[in-house]
Amino acid sequence: MQKFPGYFPFYWDAKAGKLWLEIDKWNSEFLYVESLPAGIGSNDIGLDRGQVGQSHIVRFERTGPRVLLIASNEAFRANTDNADERRAVKDAFAESTLWGFEVAAEEGNRALVDATVFYLRDVHGIPGTLQRNQQGQFRLDATRCAFYLANTKNFPKNTEVETTLTFATEGEAGPLVRSVTPVPQAITVREHVSFVELPPSGFKPRVNDPRAGYFGIQYMDFATPISDPIVKRYIDHHRLQKKDPAAAMSEPVKPIVYYVDRGAPEPVRSALIEGASWWNQAFEAAGYKNAFRVEVMPVDADPMDVRYNVIQWVHRSTRGWSYGSSVTDPR
Repeated sequence: MQKFPGYFPFYWDAKAGKLWLEIDKWNSEFLYVESLPAGIGSNDIGLDRGQVGQSHIVRFERTGPRVLLIASNEAFRANTDNADERRAVKDAFAESTLWGFEVAAEEGNRALVDATVFYLRDVHGIPGTLQRNQQGQFRLDATRCAFYLANTKNFPKNTEVETTLTFATEGEAGPLVRSVTPVPQAITVREHVSFVELPPSGFKPRVNDPRAGYFGIQYMDFATPISDPIVKRYIDHHRLQKKDPAAAMSEPVKPIVYYVDRGAPEPVRSALIEGASWWNQAFEAAGYKNAFRVEVMPVDADPMDVRYNVIQWVHRSTRGWSYGSSVTDPR
């Protein structure tokens, strides 16, 4: 078997077509993200290339031979040092177990599980989206699914696995599907799952003012004093810190870098770089110098690798809106 060392080491068995995951981080939270690197191409259906799906804070727990992948419930919390209060909230609201694995082998603190079926499944909700758009009753056909090894990689802080999935129907496909597929009864896309190490502590959240019209997160904090609102709202923002916190103008400890899709044609690509770079004016007004960069995506980089901020160029069969999505640490 071929070993892929990294955040969660995994092994590829080419003869059997299986992927084995090595787990050595128990009860330790990390980020789970699923996305759609290769889509359908219909603006009206909405399953576009580069679409980000669900993301969760998850952990592996083991009991005997069974390993559970559990998503914590971040919508209800108790921000307090009192462990009993935190436990009361945790036990009051359900978590979600995303998958159960059987331990096939173990050594010390490490357990090996067969993750083949876990990855070769639909996590993006393709059939449901097609049905809601009245495009037919599709189901996943396991005989036409496989790992997409070109984008299955491992790094020290993130594990990336991509699959080719085919959804089939024996009935009639809808007109939107017929307009963008060579064989409407078979829709083949790619889905991607990322396991990502959570960033270190020290991030300062910023309260969301509804007058700002900003993207953000919200949750209920049951440790809130009776006189204060129980619902807390914070904006999504990058971790930007000055090298010299006392200076009115300072370079950042780490600049924000956005990468433009290499597939964007000229002159659009240059316009994207120029237009996005205008954000530097806003950061300079806030006291940051050289805090925001826009570059062309490196040749060997994967746009679904969550380490990169990417401006993707997405083709559709008809004209449609641009859209933005992000992967956020909800803590």
